[in-house]
Amino acid sequence: MIRGYPGRPGVQAGEPLTLHVAGDEARFRIAIHRWEDGLVPVWRSSWLHAEQAPEGRADEDWEWPAYRVETDAGWPSGVYLAHFETPQGMPLRLSADCGAALFVVRGEQARQRMLYKLPVATWHAYNSSGGACFYTNPPRSAQPPGARVSLRRPGGGIGGETWGAPDHYDCRSARQTFAHWDARFIRWMARNRYAADFCTDLDIHEQPELLRDYRLLVSVGHDEYWTERTRDAVEDFVADGGNLAFFGANLCWWRIHLVDDASAMVCHQGSKRGAWDHWWPSTGAGRPEDQLTGSSYRHGGGWWDGPRDTRGYVVQQPEHWVFAGTGFTHGDTLGRDTWPPLAGYECDGVPVDHVAPDGTALLSAWRDEAGTPDGYQLLAACQLDRRWQELPPRERHGPGEGVHLAAMGVFRRGGTVFSAGTTDWAQVLGDARDRQVERITRNVLDRLGGD
Repeated sequence: MIRGYPGRPGVQAGEPLTLHVAGDEARFRIAIHRWEDGLVPVWRSSWLHAEQAPEGRADEDWEWPAYRVETDAGWPSGVYLAHFETPQGMPLRLSADCGAALFVVRGEQARQRMLYKLPVATWHAYNSSGGACFYTNPPRSAQPPGARVSLRRPGGGIGGETWGAPDHYDCRSARQTFAHWDARFIRWMARNRYAADFCTDLDIHEQPELLRDYRLLVSVGHDEYWTERTRDAVEDFVADGGNLAFFGANLCWWRIHLVDDASAMVCHQGSKRGAWDHWWPSTGAGRPEDQLTGSSYRHGGGWWDGPRDTRGYVVQQPEHWVFAGTGFTHGDTLGRDTWPPLAGYECDGVPVDHVAPDGTALLSAWRDEAGTPDGYQLLAACQLDRRWQELPPRERHGPGEGVHLAAMGVFRRGGTVFSAGTTDWAQVLGDARDRQVERITRNVLDRLGGD
């Protein structure tokens, strides 16, 4: 078996890429592919000598042997996969738990109107290579306090061990990997001729100015872990007139701290005195994620294991531009009969006091306490009943109390922010299972990413 990881997950086209590789094969070669509407071959090395190296702990740099790859200035910005080929000729699989590593190539300058952000920090939070992650046997950090995991070990989108329950609707890939959500959305964009530049969340942390020349920033699937600097940069981008489209949920739920030259990250997720790196409570960051996205997981919920039973999103404002061309009228439902159900594994909601029998939801009078932005418009809502496996506590409510729902909404604060409210939007979209989901996606990208 042979495994590897990039020294850094993002590089600029024309800059060298360092891959750290080890294994018990006599030789291997590096084959680079770009992901678009499938795998596009880009470059292949000659045969290389593989060295054996010990597996490290989950919280340390594994310091495996380094192999330098010279990227070309002509490589388009995109998501790239390095396949560590062996003489046996095992094919590259997006769901591979070994033999591959993911990195992103940025352009020297913005060539598109849209920038697509990959959630590398979230992938590593669930990456259990080395026997631990934030969710199982978390290694401890004293300063800053919290759990610590390394970004320099196999995994981080592909090629590692991933913690979490399998997806009842698609067990071909682990949830917290590139294959599960982002690969589907990017393939849909390629098939429908939506062009984008690409970056990682860590790129934005290191270079906040890279957002400056874009019209729209897109985040898909599960983008849970954010540094304060990344969040500052994205909020400044919106304040200056940039647009955001979140086709995901459980967004910006935890604050992380990059340490040791951004080779590891730390997150304080709980103690007797609370979770200091929760974004929303005053005992944590005191900066509700609603202010960024319009919604929050604490007003929604999670259903992780087995089949979900939902009623779909009930349309609240059919006349809004988001629904143009869908044919919806008030009270119609979206995503009730899709596979998987559109209201997904995890959902973000907004404070609601009451849902009428026809599905009309009334925004709470105390929503300003939760950080709901002024002018937030609730476009569609899927109420989450008591069968959901987690309905989190929040302001004025304990676990399971009050109304929890998946919320699709939009607001303006300089630029426009759209949030779909569900992790599984990309699965429904990418497998062409609902024309109305596809039309809404087009409406959002065309409106927010256009001139």
